[in-house]
Amino acid sequence: MNHVLCGLAANPALPPELVDRLIAIADADVAADLALREGLSRTQAVALASRVGETAVPLAYQGLLTAADVDPVAQPHVALALLDERAGDPAWARLLAADPDVELREKLASCPELPPDVMETLAADSDVRVVTELALWTTPDMAARLSRHPHAEVRRAVAANEATPPDVLATLLTGEGLPPAERCLVCDAEETPFVHDSQCPRPGCHLRSGASCDGSHESTVHEMQEQALWNPATPVEAVVRFADHSSTLVRRRLAARPDLPPWVWRRLVDDPIPGVRVEVAGNPAIDEDLLRTLATDRGHDVRRTLAHNPRVPLDVLTCLAGTVKIGPTLLPRIAAASPSEVKALATSSSPAVRMLLAQRRDLPVGIRDALAADPDAKVANSIAPHPGLSDAQLHTMVKRHGVQVVGKVAANPGASPALLEDLTRHVPPVQKAFREVARHRNATGPALRACLADRQARPIAAGHPALPPPLIVELLADDDWRVVEAAAANPSLSPTVMAELVPEPSGA
Repeated sequence: MNHVLCGLAANPALPPELVDRLIAIADADVAADLALREGLSRTQAVALASRVGETAVPLAYQGLLTAADVDPVAQPHVALALLDERAGDPAWARLLAADPDVELREKLASCPELPPDVMETLAADSDVRVVTELALWTTPDMAARLSRHPHAEVRRAVAANEATPPDVLATLLTGEGLPPAERCLVCDAEETPFVHDSQCPRPGCHLRSGASCDGSHESTVHEMQEQALWNPATPVEAVVRFADHSSTLVRRRLAARPDLPPWVWRRLVDDPIPGVRVEVAGNPAIDEDLLRTLATDRGHDVRRTLAHNPRVPLDVLTCLAGTVKIGPTLLPRIAAASPSEVKALATSSSPAVRMLLAQRRDLPVGIRDALAADPDAKVANSIAPHPGLSDAQLHTMVKRHGVQVVGKVAANPGASPALLEDLTRHVPPVQKAFREVARHRNATGPALRACLADRQARPIAAGHPALPPPLIVELLADDDWRVVEAAAANPSLSPTVMAELVPEPSGA
């Protein structure tokens, strides 16, 4: 792999004439990077697809190839990409529906807005994989028909399709009025009864872990129920009977739904399995009484999930902050706090609460400055990237808290070039700070040179446009291929050097 040419292929400053030259000599690796370039013309896209056929599919998905550029017989995968984007010729769908390659028919079945006659052909396909894929994406009418398909795998896919009519989903979930399925993937492949080993060593075995069949296709039926419970189109009247189901997975799926009646929530809150209660705790549809009940749950994951619930009462959240590990993240309830709530949080006696508030990046100046001066290092670390902090405030934070805040100070978008240089000279050095400085828009040549000495920051710094051009050229010969590609992709690389690096096509 030529890492210099791969980097140049991604360089946004590569002149158009050099893009053309690179297309003319591209191998598969270079072509893959060229296909992701912004600003490729249709002419360049057609030339690239002609040079390296593997690029045609991503180029089609980007809208750089049209139906006029594609031969569906020679380029079926490209034709499918355009059909998937609703930009192909409907006649291609009829051609591909009869293709002997099952993978092509399976991909076709997932395409939107297929002609009715093509859907009919795919629904009658001899390979269940094709029919299953159609069932997963098809229209309400066809989904209703396929819900009665003799193969349980097809019904499982219908249960996952959100276009399936609600009454059909209810039937799939309960099985009432539905003829039993005749086959499943397990009994297609094995003599029943059979239980698939979750650690199956057999090469080429595609059965799902734990799949089983004793003649009733039980594992697939169970999965079909899970899919229907997860499907928002399934009527709530049909799902509530599963509140006491023996399967933990089924109850977890149920607990994630936002439309359950209160009595079901109350039953699930008392579920003996913590995973079920976790799903309830994260559900924004539960009421305040249940939120407060879950705050006393002995499961750490339950309480931690509850902290992320956007409807958790603020007083409950402040209590949770001191008992569960939440980490440096902006919680939805903190993000939605009113001005008066923000003031109260800022003056909380709990550093954990102040730290959570400090994750907001829209705080009033006075509160922001107070948190920047907080004596607790975790609070200061949380507020350090907040826009608007002055160099003096950031310097003070580093002086007060040292290595605990250096990395986050370096991430402040307003950090000055001088401050960034100081941070790269901090003793002891902070590796995270080098990575932050290496990607900072205000980083200078000296700061970036210091970042090059850090193994993890070196590839990032090599691509920074403020790196001096002579140094960029040096890095083109680096031992680390990531550094080489980043340097070659650096927009500050001289066009003259770029031209020297791209060979002329043979015969030019």
